[in-house]
Amino acid sequence: MASRVLIAPAPLQEIRHVYGPVLKDHEIVFSKVSHQMNEAELLDILPGCAGTLAGSEPYTRAVIAAAAAKGLKVIARAGVGYDAVDLAAATDHGVAVCFAPGTNQDSVAEHTFMLILALSRGMVWQHNAVRAGQWPRRANLPLRGTTLGLLGLGRIGKAVALRGKAFLMNVVAYEPYPDEAFVKEHGITLLPFDEVVKQADWLSLHMPMSPESKQCINARTLGLMKPTAHLVNTARGGVIHEADLYEALKNKRIAGAGLDVFDQEPPGENPLLTLDNIVMTAHMAGVDTKSRDDMAHMAARAIAKLLAGEWPAEWVVNPQVKDAFFKR
Repeated sequence: MASRVLIAPAPLQEIRHVYGPVLKDHEIVFSKVSHQMNEAELLDILPGCAGTLAGSEPYTRAVIAAAAAKGLKVIARAGVGYDAVDLAAATDHGVAVCFAPGTNQDSVAEHTFMLILALSRGMVWQHNAVRAGQWPRRANLPLRGTTLGLLGLGRIGKAVALRGKAFLMNVVAYEPYPDEAFVKEHGITLLPFDEVVKQADWLSLHMPMSPESKQCINARTLGLMKPTAHLVNTARGGVIHEADLYEALKNKRIAGAGLDVFDQEPPGENPLLTLDNIVMTAHMAGVDTKSRDDMAHMAARAIAKLLAGEWPAEWVVNPQVKDAFFKR
């Protein structure tokens, strides 16, 4: 008998040809709404599904408990972050949580440099001025010879570092567990966290969301930045104390910021949206057509393997659930 698998992100309905063949032995169920599902909407549709190809909808303890009682076995994120999943709750209920490593670092890196270039070249104000019939001409900021500071040098940080080198930037980074061979090969300087913040002309955030990283960019660390420096965040909104960033930008304590992520998404009436020294996008850094397809395909493969009794260890983020998973 075919198991039901939920395709939770509504936009993925358009690319069934990517993951459909992988899940051909299962009954595919789609979200009933066009927006990102909330907890109540997940509670309405997820119970009865053995797997979910997940986006950023909230897999809370309540959702997981209700769905696990009705047969949920796998939550597979079409992405590399899984902070929207209560990992402890999933483990407690014998649910395997998977992610899609190695699928979107290049998309995030390209988007990071899009934000950096938009800020350095005044893209937004120039576009608006020309459209308004003006002809603004002033010197822009170069990237060559400036310092790109990376907080995090994992897959995404490495991809950003390579692009920084291509722009002839000096790259410095903070990374607790560095790939020493990569660092040596590409001439990257490893520094303590605060020193990277102090030296960077362009400070780019690439750390996971964790208790240690939560609001690590705050009044203290913003105060260490050069007044001419720019902050770019394509990681998670929660790593920035947004009220402190607002004050730093408003008072020109730093020159500007490029944000793809916010603490609350959509950001609503966030005062950051009122500033003119900021460039913003809608949490899209990791999603171009190639990375989207690759993430969805890998997540589908994880679901198919697990429901077939296989254990794709490289994709499971809570390996301690293995025994409980196979006993269900």
